[in-house]
Amino acid sequence: MGEELAEGLIEINENSLQTAITPTQEAHFVLIHGIGGGAWCWYKIKCVMENSGHRVTCLDLTSAGIDQTDPNTVLSFQDYNRPLVEFLQSLEDGQQVILVGHSAGGLSVSDAIHKFGRKIKAAVFVGATMLKCGFASDEDVKDGVPDVSEFGALDEVYDFWFRLGQDHPPTSVMVKKQLQRKLIYHMSPQQDSCLAAMLLKPGPIQALQSATFTETEDSDKVPRIYIKTSRDRILRSYQQDAMIKKWPPSEVYALESDHSPFFSAPLGLIEFLVKVAVTHGSDE
Repeated sequence: MGEELAEGLIEINENSLQTAITPTQEAHFVLIHGIGGGAWCWYKIKCVMENSGHRVTCLDLTSAGIDQTDPNTVLSFQDYNRPLVEFLQSLEDGQQVILVGHSAGGLSVSDAIHKFGRKIKAAVFVGATMLKCGFASDEDVKDGVPDVSEFGALDEVYDFWFRLGQDHPPTSVMVKKQLQRKLIYHMSPQQDSCLAAMLLKPGPIQALQSATFTETEDSDKVPRIYIKTSRDRILRSYQQDAMIKKWPPSEVYALESDHSPFFSAPLGLIEFLVKVAVTHGSDE
């Protein structure tokens, strides 16, 4: 389905989608956004996937999307990830989903793997932070926190909010408006980056930085798949490679994409997700 690359990567050809979106196995996908995003990020993916016969659930984490919670009041990862936890708790025994996380949404996926492994058919990390125990060490922070150093100092790249006071760490953060297209959407259609500029919200950075997980016996039983975003300016290629090496997934793929493949390479991403559904079977 694609050209083989070095070290087992597969380049997904967006033009080869023709028959791929007709599912041989219906699956239930649960899609998790990154910091500042929301369920809206996945609108192209949801539309095509549902029209091809799959179930697609897009969640807003606490303070994201249409959730009205002030991000500056979300100070723990448990609070931030509660919508996903409650959704997985609501699944009946025997139900399984394919859980997909983008960017910082990978932390939500890792948390779910430890807590609800038996309800997850496969976990897909899309240009995402994939850390087995979260930010448990300085090395984890180096690998999983965006490297935007070539674009300036942190206060030149991000707007920060300090709900607890200037003498405390920031409680929320957002890439400055004038840099959003350059950093996050540089390969995406102008219409999508314009939409994103209208919908992005400050994200609860203190909550994300507190993300640490305890391993369970099911931690390595869930099949994990990593899809690299090869031209990412937020989570750099060397960071993605480091996380893949540290916690090797069962499969690694690559998309020629910016940090937002749901905009810049939607058909390639859909082809990949359908491949996961076929490989890992239908919902029970």
